[in-house]
Amino acid sequence: MTSTPSRAADHVTSAAQRTVLSLDHVSRSFGAGEQRVDAIVDVSLGVSPGTFAAVMGPSGSGKSTLLGLAGGLDQPTSGTVSVCGEPLSGMSRDDLARVRRRQLGFVFQDYNLVPTLTAVENVSLPLELDGVSATRARKAAEIALERVGVPELVDRHIEKMSGGQRQRVAIARGIVGDRRVLLADEPTGALDSATGDEIMSLIRALADEGVAVVLVTHEARHAAWADRVIFLRDGRLVDESQVVSDPMELLNDNPKRGQW
Repeated sequence: MTSTPSRAADHVTSAAQRTVLSLDHVSRSFGAGEQRVDAIVDVSLGVSPGTFAAVMGPSGSGKSTLLGLAGGLDQPTSGTVSVCGEPLSGMSRDDLARVRRRQLGFVFQDYNLVPTLTAVENVSLPLELDGVSATRARKAAEIALERVGVPELVDRHIEKMSGGQRQRVAIARGIVGDRRVLLADEPTGALDSATGDEIMSLIRALADEGVAVVLVTHEARHAAWADRVIFLRDGRLVDESQVVSDPMELLNDNPKRGQW
């Protein structure tokens, strides 16, 4: 399935010249000596507003590690990660938490929502932790829930929702407060194919509205929603492609990709 950028994308054309997420010669190693594992090796890339970048590669290629570095959940062994021009390396824990709360949204396969809270309580939580009043946080959360197409779930508890509804709430939490970057790690992995396609369509629409998206996926048909497809192998960026009309071309036009 191919994506057709909406007219909203036209409004972010000039903004797209800027980079809101940048990795400059980033490497991440674990252990030392014979036990050393190079999870990410000298990766450089930038993502601009309104750009949807998909990251593909075999299991163990470093996709999730790369996403964790991009979101400041882990620190590189070398190189620099910057968000909206701010280098994350060397930041205090409080400053790093501030950047994550205000600029970065995260979406995971298992949602990471508080099941005993309602949708609006889950979505407003990051804002309240950032000092926003409960009234303003709720209003922003309601706007985010409407933006992802589930305004009717505002006061429903997470434990009473379907998987697709939970993922929409998780995405709303990821964009609440007009965050600039959305990082998604296999967000459709626990969903059926039809619901997964709905989630991918939603993420595509958010990119068209100006959000910078980085998504890790094993699914070529999901990567086909992206503007860019970045391929990792053994922690290295080995190739990058533009979106194609047939998702399977992402695998079939390169012998190495066919092994993934």
